[in-house]
Amino acid sequence: MTLTLVTLTSYSFFMPIRPEHDSFMKVAYAQALKSHQEGGLPIGAVLIEKGQLVAAGHNRRVQDGDPIAHGEMDCLRKAGRRSRYDQTTLYTTLSPCMMCAGAILQFGIGRVVVGEDRNFPGNVDFLRSRGVDVVLLSDAACIALMGGFIQEHPTLWDEDIAGRERA
Repeated sequence: MTLTLVTLTSYSFFMPIRPEHDSFMKVAYAQALKSHQEGGLPIGAVLIEKGQLVAAGHNRRVQDGDPIAHGEMDCLRKAGRRSRYDQTTLYTTLSPCMMCAGAILQFGIGRVVVGEDRNFPGNVDFLRSRGVDVVLLSDAACIALMGGFIQEHPTLWDEDIAGRERA
């Protein structure tokens, strides 16, 4: 099977999501595409504060040979030191793993907007149980991009999640 990437120009057609999330999820999705084009896992994230982009990142595990370089972690690294995160929103194309969920809690990120949790259920319920406002978009393009990647690269995907359905 060949993975067909959804282009940003057709993004809105494939992803009917609420307007307030559209522009920021587009940036996260573009980061996911960038990672995939670099040979990595197609997961992207952006950090937003007061409607402004603070940082954008993508999964760099393969590119950097770094087991903790998940998309959310790359985004937080690029955001740099901040005194507070409680007024920020993290957009991520895939439901966060436990490591990334831990970072979200550690820094007190108040809201997380998740592109999809179908290919990987991640830790949406865990975050919600600890008071994080989680918005799940069930975004068709995010689902298709990650699903295609998993079908084409099952061994690499298994490595990323350490062989567990929830990590």
